[in-house]
Formats: sequence, C-alpha cells, structure tokens
Amino acid sequence: MQVLITGHLGYVGPWMIRAFKEAGHSVAGLDVGYFKECVDPLDGFPGPDRECVRDVRDVTSADLDGIDAIVHLAALSNDPLGHLDPTLTHAINTEASLRLARLAKRSGIRRFVFASSCSIYGGVGEHGALANETATMDPLSAYARSKVDTEAGLAALADDGFEPVFMRNATAFGVSPRMRFDLVVQNLIGWGFTTGVIRVLSDGTPWRPIVHIADMSRACVAAATAPAAAVAGEAFNIGRDDNNFRIREIAETIVGIMPAVRLEITGEAGPDPRSYRVSFAKAAADLPGYQADWSLERGGHEIVEWLRSGRLRERDFQSRFFVRLKQLQHLMSERFVDDEIRLQSPA
Repeated sequence: MQVLITGHLGYVGPWMIRAFKEAGHSVAGLDVGYFKECVDPLDGFPGPDRECVRDVRDVTSADLDGIDAIVHLAALSNDPLGHLDPTLTHAINTEASLRLARLAKRSGIRRFVFASSCSIYGGVGEHGALANETATMDPLSAYARSKVDTEAGLAALADDGFEPVFMRNATAFGVSPRMRFDLVVQNLIGWGFTTGVIRVLSDGTPWRPIVHIADMSRACVAAATAPAAAVAGEAFNIGRDDNNFRIREIAETIVGIMPAVRLEITGEAGPDPRSYRVSFAKAAADLPGYQADWSLERGGHEIVEWLRSGRLRERDFQSRFFVRLKQLQHLMSERFVDDEIRLQSPA
C-alpha cells in the first residue's frame, strides 16, 4: 500500500514513516517545510520513498497519484500555535483538511486517517468516569475547536467509498529526530535536566493523558489497514488508561527518574481549565492489532538518556529548534512567510 503522510517533517512524522515502512508499506510525505531545519538525525528512522514540498492548503490531485490511504498530521499543532491567529488555525486545520479530504474522495482514496486530539474533551474528564469516545466535547482552544470541526466535516463526507477514521491522540511524548520541548513531559524533563529544578506553574491538579509517539504511529498503521467494518467512521482515543496523570504526578514521576532534581509547585499561573481523563478501552479492544506499549517511566528514561547523550548540541532546549511557536515566529520575523504563513523563500 502507498500511504501519504502529511506533515511528515514534524515531531511525529519520523515515527509514522518508520511504523508504516516496518509494516511493509510505501510512504510518500507532504509537508510545507516550516520545521525542515529542526532536525537531529537518529539511527533507525528512514525517510519517505517520495516527498512533496507543499502547503497543505495547496494540495493538488497530482499530489495524490498512486496513493491508497492518507494519514493526515499536518496542522498548527498545539494550543499556543492555535492562539497565534485563530483564523489561520481554522483555515489550515479545518478548511484545508476538509479540502484535502474532498480531493482524496474524488481521487478514489478510501481511507483517511485523521490526527485528532483528546483536547476536544476540554474539562469533561475532570470528575467521575473517564471520557470515552461518546463523551461531550468541550473544546477550550482554537486548536481543540479545529479538531471538533474537522471531525464533523469528515463525518459528513463519509460513505461507502470514503472511510475517515478519527484518532483522538493523548498528549504526545517521546524522543524523535525532530525533537520538541513544548510538550508537557519533555518540557518538565528539559527544565529538570538543565536547571535541576522542575517548576510547575499551575497548582499541578489538571489531568493530562499522554501517549508515546511510537504508540500513536502504530495506531495509525492499524487504522489505515484494518477492515472497513472495524474502523470506518469511528473515533478512537489513543493512549493507555494508566497514562492518565495529573500534571504534578508527571513531575513527581520525572523526579523519580532524575532524583537529583527538585520539584516546585508554584501555582502562580492559576488553575488550568483544560483537565481531562480519558478512556482508551475502545482502541485496546476494537482497533485490530493495536496495543499501547509505552509507559511514562519508560518514555521518561528514553528522553533523559537522549539528553545525557549530548543531543542538544549546545542548543537551548527552549530555542526555536525545539519549540514550534518560536520557529514560526522566527519565520515571520525574517519574512520567510507572509501574513498567512505561506512560505516566501526557503526556510
């Protein structure tokens, strides 16, 4: 099978390419290149078989020639990027995604695996039962809203010839050749490693489910290859039930991995309304061949060893090379992109 992975030059992309190639599939990548230079190669991560440099807003039917399935990662991919300009978030995350889906449908591509997010649950998982795929959606950011709207638009396109699958991913963590430190696990480890202190600015009580990018990637392989009866039109929360943590619990686990690090819960930023506990039972039971393997402890050790190996290469872990918002702000300030963040010259 020939799979198109959009956004393959992002944080998740190298794992996604690797997972599909290990499963015996051919991979094409399509990416605008915002983060092309934010890379530190690691062994064991092959590139795509073919590659297209293209803004997801400008995909053509020719870009889809020979493609059997699409895994759609490309997006302004977290809350800070979403707040950069909510209208751009809507244009890129929702309008461009639905345009791509319509183009795929006209091209005869049946399976469309959409990278959604558990952030669509907002605060609904704070109390009581874990939020499953039928829980009320409560998007509290432009990013989360874009995922809700895209799911709805894709569902409206679904029929016997077009099979969207909604992968509601927990907050990602883990080592990647395109490493990021603007995600909660990496961010806390980064501060602990570089300063000896982990400072949690909230009160530490908000819940966050987390998922390793290897598990996220293998889930997409399962969703792309499963029989239509098992996945077509279905939403799956992707993660593990035992990887639901309060922020302070994530920090305490990291201190257990790095015992010389001190933890401070300051509360100075006030309460965070984004707090959700999520059930991952459906994917564990109904997504053929899928199992989430990575615990916080295992992934935490992986990240610490990556840091100890010197992979930062004298770079600040809070620099644009590891923080998506800062990289986009750099492209804007240098006028590599226009006001709609379309690339004007090589990034």
